[in-house]
Parts: sequence; C-alpha cells; structure tokens
Amino acid sequence: MPSSIHTAWLRTLAQLALVLAVGLGMGFAIGRPWPGLALASLAVVGFHYWRLQRVLQRLAARQRLLPGDSSGAWNQLDTLLYRSQTEMRTRKRRLLAMLRAYRAVATALPDAVVLVERNSQRILWFNEAATPLLGLHYPRHHDVPIASALPSLPMAHWLAAGRNAEPMEDVASPVDPQRRLSLRLLPYSEDLWLLLARDVSRLLRLEHMRRDFVANVSHELRTPLTVIHGYLEMLDADDNPEWATLLAEMRQQSQRMTRLVEDLLTLSRLDARDELPDERVAMQPMLASLVREAEALSGGRHRIVVEDSADIDLRGSSRDLHSAFSNLLSNAVRYSPDGGEIRLQCSRDADGGASLAVRDTGVGIPPEHLPRLTERFYRVSTSRSRDTGGTGLGLAIVKHVLGLHDATLEIESTLGAGSRFRCRFPRARILPRDAAAPVTIAPP
Repeated sequence: MPSSIHTAWLRTLAQLALVLAVGLGMGFAIGRPWPGLALASLAVVGFHYWRLQRVLQRLAARQRLLPGDSSGAWNQLDTLLYRSQTEMRTRKRRLLAMLRAYRAVATALPDAVVLVERNSQRILWFNEAATPLLGLHYPRHHDVPIASALPSLPMAHWLAAGRNAEPMEDVASPVDPQRRLSLRLLPYSEDLWLLLARDVSRLLRLEHMRRDFVANVSHELRTPLTVIHGYLEMLDADDNPEWATLLAEMRQQSQRMTRLVEDLLTLSRLDARDELPDERVAMQPMLASLVREAEALSGGRHRIVVEDSADIDLRGSSRDLHSAFSNLLSNAVRYSPDGGEIRLQCSRDADGGASLAVRDTGVGIPPEHLPRLTERFYRVSTSRSRDTGGTGLGLAIVKHVLGLHDATLEIESTLGAGSRFRCRFPRARILPRDAAAPVTIAPP
C-alpha cells in the first residue's frame, strides 16, 4: 500500500476515534454517555453514506471532478478515481485515434476489404473499394449475409471451408464480368473473417500474353529447327573430316534446341488447361514402359529397380503423367554416376493416397537449391545440366502435371548420397487396379 494511502487511512481512523470520543464526552456531560456515543456513531455512518452516494453519483454521471484538499481516505478515493478516469479517457482517445487511422488505411486500400461475422456470415463492414469491385453499397448491404450480397459468386460453399478455403484466383467481378478478381479468406479471429478481393485483370492479361508469346514463338521455331536439323543430318563427316567436330556440336545443339522447344510447348499446353481428361491410368504397363525408356537412356550404365506394392491405378491424364514420371526418371539417369542404382517405387500412403517415388544414388543437391528446383530454367549447375542435355524445364513440367492432378511433389536430397523425388496423389485420384483395363499409354 502506498504511504499516502496508508497515512490517509490512519488519519480517517483518528478522526473516527475523535468524533466518538467527543460524543462520549458530551454524553458524560449530560449524564447519558451511551446515547451520546450512539448519536456520534450515527453521525459518522451518515457522513460516510453521504460520501458513498457522491462517489456513486459521479460514476453514474461519468463526471470527472477534481479531488478536494482534505487528506482523508475519501479524498484519496476521489484522487484515485480522478486519475483512473483521466487515464481511461487518454486510452480511449489513443484507441480511437488508432481505430480512425486503421480505418483510413483500409479505406485507402485499392483492394476490397470485407469484414464478415463467422457464424451468421453477415457483412459487418467494408471499405470503399468493395463498391467498384464487388458491388457492395452502404447501408444496403450492411448486416446482410454475404452469400445474398454476392449471389454471382460461390460464397456459401467457399465460406463453409473456413480456414481450409483455398484462394479463388480468377473469378468475374459482380459489377463487371470483364474485370477479374482474386479472392482470399483470412480467418483472423474466432468470430471474424476478412475477405480480400484484388483486381488481377491486368496481371491475367499479361500472363495470357506471356503464354501466347511462348507458345507462338515455340511453334514458329519448330519449322526452321526441323529444316536445320534435316540439313545437318544430310552432311556427312566422312566427306569433310575437318568438319567432324563442328558438325557433331551443331547436331547436339540442334537437338537440344528441339527438346527445349518441345518442353516449352508442353508447358504452354499445361498452362492453358483448366481440367484433365478423366481416364483410368493403368500403372502396371506405365511402369514397365518407364523402365524400358530409362534403360534405353542409361545404356546399361545403371541398375534400375521397380518396387510396385501399391496395386493401384490412377485417375487423370495418362499422357501427362507419363511425361512427368519420365522427366523424373531421365533426371535420375542423367545425374547418377555410372554403376549407380535408380529405384522406381509405387506405394500406398497412410491417408489412403498413393506415392510414386524416384530414388537415385547420384551426386545429391545442396539444401539451399531445393525450394527453387521447380522454377523454369533454374539450374543447380549450369554446365553440368547442359552437358547432360537438360533443358531446365523438366521439373517445372512435373510440378504443373501434378498440380493438375491435385498431387504434390516432395524432394529430399543428401549431398553425395542421392535424391528422392516423391509424387503424392490424394485418395480421390486412386483407383483399384484393373488387370483387364486397356493400356492407354501415350508417348511423352
């Protein structure tokens, strides 16, 4: 207890004792000590009740009065109450200023911000950008279910996913179908959700332009490359021995350029896809085909082993899956030294899904490169990748194919011990193996 409060409390007790003593003395003076003491006690009680009533009135009226000059307990209570009210008022002003600043920031954002109550899914607040992007108007859409306010968007099903809701990257704006939006749901508390809507029309146009440019350039390069490659094949090194090294290098670079164009066209085709054919992909013949291709590429320099314990087929595109798995196997062959071992493993997962993994005993990959391996043209070692004939697009193709199949790619690697590339497919993509299913293998 602070010394000032302790002193005020002792002073109040002293005043109480003095009043009682005076009352008792006056009672003795008139020959009635106990009635005198009782009257003094009632006076003390009345005084304290009067002071209590004043405190209650101040609290009820929210008055902030300066404390008096007395030094008793009640004065200390007035001082503490005044200080508490002053501090609370200061905190309220600071919080109000912060709230106004945050609201001004949210209002100035070019993205639409909508505050949604979790249980009722009603709109509690939205900024000005929500009007041109989402068509929300105040007060018409205030306290209205968001599914009713945005009937053209699949809000009810999306909000039902809650924290697991995936962002909707490309949806039409309810105000202008030509404007494309990216929607993201942020459950930032137990009772409130934040819906963010961003105009991505320009980004999508640029992305379409990039895809069209790559596809058109790649397509236009195919014809001149075919002509150049054909003329190079017609030139015989035996006729001009001094050109032998030059012709071999030109043929190698021509073939590498052809593979690069083919990979770019494959990526463009995958980028343009929104859905896949619903085919039964027979895994047993596909694995056999993949092993034959890997053995042909290896030329007997590696030991290739297949472990198929899953006994399943997949649902999706046989051509695209064959291309992805073939890329993983060809990488394992290219980056494994002679005499190494490559394992192709197909197994079931504990969650009901399945995995196809390619494990090698190659040189391994430094851990700092693992997060960027699936980027286009990213190379751990530029010279080694070119020497082995890689284009830098194989893992990008693998990532795109797996994404279209709702699958993921996991990469583990240890320097000097090898790498493992694991394709994990969800339960929805798994089918029981059908021995009588037709083989629908397409070349990559």
